[in-house]
Amino acid sequence: MKILVIGGGGREHAIVWKLARSASVEKVWCAPGNPGMAGDAECVPLDVKEVKAAADLAARLGADLTVVGPELPLVLGVADEFARRGLGLLGPGKTAVQLEGSKIFSKQFMERHGIPTARVHAICETAAAARRALEIAHYPIVIKADGLCAGKGVLVTSDAGEAATFVDRVMEKREFGGAGARVMIEEALAGEELSYIILTDGKDFIRMAPARDHKRAYDNDQGPNTGGMGVYSVDEILPAALERDIIEKIVRPTLGGLQKEGMPYRGFLYFGLMLTASGPKVLEYNCRLGDPETEAVVLRADFDFGEACSRAERGALGNFQAMWHAGASVCVVIASRGYPENPQTGVPIHGLEEAGKVPGAVVFHAGTRRSGADWLTNGGRVLVVSARGENLASACETAYEAAGKIQIEGSFYRRDIGRHQVESDARRATK
Repeated sequence: MKILVIGGGGREHAIVWKLARSASVEKVWCAPGNPGMAGDAECVPLDVKEVKAAADLAARLGADLTVVGPELPLVLGVADEFARRGLGLLGPGKTAVQLEGSKIFSKQFMERHGIPTARVHAICETAAAARRALEIAHYPIVIKADGLCAGKGVLVTSDAGEAATFVDRVMEKREFGGAGARVMIEEALAGEELSYIILTDGKDFIRMAPARDHKRAYDNDQGPNTGGMGVYSVDEILPAALERDIIEKIVRPTLGGLQKEGMPYRGFLYFGLMLTASGPKVLEYNCRLGDPETEAVVLRADFDFGEACSRAERGALGNFQAMWHAGASVCVVIASRGYPENPQTGVPIHGLEEAGKVPGAVVFHAGTRRSGADWLTNGGRVLVVSARGENLASACETAYEAAGKIQIEGSFYRRDIGRHQVESDARRATK
């Protein structure tokens, strides 16, 4: 197969890295891609907001399949444009992608189909209505901007003043543009989070290896929310009984609801879950692979990733067997000074070659560019350093060894990715 991947960040680098190692795949393009993935894919220009240009590109290249990385092209209807022109694309249409594009739509979908989720306190279309709702809310609460905000339009707080400030930023100052036209206020769920991702043809599905993200910018879950600062994947975070619960109470009702409401879905579907004392509950849907979950999970995939994507797009996933490497994988995000609010760009990057030589480590480029022979930062999340090991402790050791060889003035990364799980595993081993 010849496969086109749309996007240009760390997630897309990980996707093309895995596709390039698939026996069924002859050629991989990435549009627009980034210079760091040039060894795994041919990068071609594209504005991902231009869905007709994306379809033109796939047709011109003769791509057998297009895989969409980021959410924006899906929300803008790229899958519908490809379908209209008879081009193969893995990703849901504009109607189904509202599960991610609108927090309010997805909440109401879950309520219609009995899918466990947080209780809603209020849905507000004006800042004044939101402030009134905050006055009677039972804290802690979660405030969510309705639309796409690159993972930054959510506040979890027990502080009424902080809540009011957030509403002002979202609805009055419009820091997230039209995405903040409405907000939803809901209860804050307690427990551990879990990223549960499936690849589905609308009826059958395979699940990706389980993963756990670290959203806060700094160690010990301090600092502002980000798009994700690191992920680990290990089977111990998903006991068999828990997975049965997730499938029967969340995954199947979601797929059934999509079918019932006439929303065909072929692609990746991400369930952001909170594992509460009363069972798993959905925090959010994403209609694509997670970032940076992908950068950890693909290292554990022991199957032909290209073939799986093709079968899902063709509606033929039923008998596909997805095998996963035992052990664990981890990824660590290296971020620019000022991320997430005001990331610094154009800063020289040193040590990439040395990091790439660490056995077992893979460096994915998320926000980089070339200037002659030099590498420079070109985004908030600059690099994602990933590794796989026979256990989580060894995977973390490898990833941090490689990350330590990279120097970017003012950059930072969390040094506790997976630490809680490693310590928990160690305690169990001594009992």
